[in-house]
Amino acid sequence: MSRPPEPRSGTGFDLAALLARRGAERYELQERYLNPQLPRMLHTIGFDKFYERAEGPYFYDADGNQYLDMLAGFGIFALGRHHPVVRRAVQQVMDLDLPDLTRFDCSPLPGLLAEKLLAHTPHLDRVFFGNSGTEAVETALKFARYATGRSRVLYCDHAFHGLTTGSLSVNGETGFRKGFDPLLPDTAVPLGDLAALERELRRGDVAALIVEPIQGKGVHAAPPGWLKAAQDLLHRHKALLICDEVQTGIGRTGDFFAYQHEEGVEPDLVCAAKALSGGYVPVGATLGKDWIFRAVYSSMDRVLVHSASFGSNAQAMAAGLATLQVMEDEQVVAHTRRIGDLFRGRLAALVDRYELLADVRGRGLMIGIEFGRPRSLKLRTGWAALQAARKGLFAQMVVVPLMQRHRILTQVSGDHLEVIKLIPPLTITERDVDRFVDAFTEVMDDAHRGSGLMWDFGRTLVKQAVANR
Repeated sequence: MSRPPEPRSGTGFDLAALLARRGAERYELQERYLNPQLPRMLHTIGFDKFYERAEGPYFYDADGNQYLDMLAGFGIFALGRHHPVVRRAVQQVMDLDLPDLTRFDCSPLPGLLAEKLLAHTPHLDRVFFGNSGTEAVETALKFARYATGRSRVLYCDHAFHGLTTGSLSVNGETGFRKGFDPLLPDTAVPLGDLAALERELRRGDVAALIVEPIQGKGVHAAPPGWLKAAQDLLHRHKALLICDEVQTGIGRTGDFFAYQHEEGVEPDLVCAAKALSGGYVPVGATLGKDWIFRAVYSSMDRVLVHSASFGSNAQAMAAGLATLQVMEDEQVVAHTRRIGDLFRGRLAALVDRYELLADVRGRGLMIGIEFGRPRSLKLRTGWAALQAARKGLFAQMVVVPLMQRHRILTQVSGDHLEVIKLIPPLTITERDVDRFVDAFTEVMDDAHRGSGLMWDFGRTLVKQAVANR
């Protein structure tokens, strides 16, 4: 087999040289050509770091300082960064020179990945592969509406399902929706409220309910038994249950999918993405029942009625296959369950120790740490000032010293929330848990003194929040 000649020395494209020459311009390039507010935000909170490389759950800067990643790229890097098995699979598929995306053949890789994925969900039969979580949600919405012949989709308050037009229509955060109307027909119902769900279903126009088994915003789990009861109610009214597992799926909660923690729950459609990529090639997957797919693809005339230009590409499929193999070989789900229980237990033990710490919740390695109004007068004064300026500032006060003093990357769980969400790589160890708990304890000790650098930073945040009104 002939191959194109290698570029001669001094010619062609050299990525390493380009990054060496212009990598220091990263924030200027972002501000000039991409999102102008991102550099501004990062400079303000002191997150404007220059990371040089990453490995597993860690980043490293040019001086060799190690940072512990508690975000995993919002859940993408479930296996950590640059897992050798996934990297080797992506390199291998490129070296094979496969005739990818010919459009008029059937590559074995999508079928093999679908087979492996569906083995974890025996009640589902088919998969559509797209390129992202929001695309997986868009697919589920389209399939549900077509298969049922109905237009309206229900979602839960505070839900997040993506930011493209269809997924935005079922997004429970008004800040994301504002200014993008009109959207698709939709109605919000409170998470866990069966009566509200039944009221909407009686109208007879509901195609489906889409729900995160654990909401990313605030880390709120569906109440025990609610998913099963909601499923039964939906089916009685000939509507479908869609479980959005884009963030909670592929092992994040200590089971392969989060809905599997509740007996008897068998969604009609399941959305997955993020972790399935292995952190290398974007991939989204919509898993569903056979009759739904057959309704959508009902004849040869409709063979391309729903497709994606880069869906099922060889690199993504190889990354997905390698990821699932690693999950099995390294028993990642069982590790997540064990280390997650340990992590939450260590953090929950601090609730009685700190009056500013209100709750620790979650499942597996999806953990929410919520702060609340303190009892003592000295702390209440500072808390009240922060709340009056903008809810969520205290959580930001915790996130910043975790980074600045302890080199630990975390995030506030949502706008106007006093909740930090931890979604680290599923491969973290007890040593990483110790590092976080020790750092968090030190930060909380500082916060409970009621003065010092944390509260000085808090006053800066108050001034900025007031100025931005």
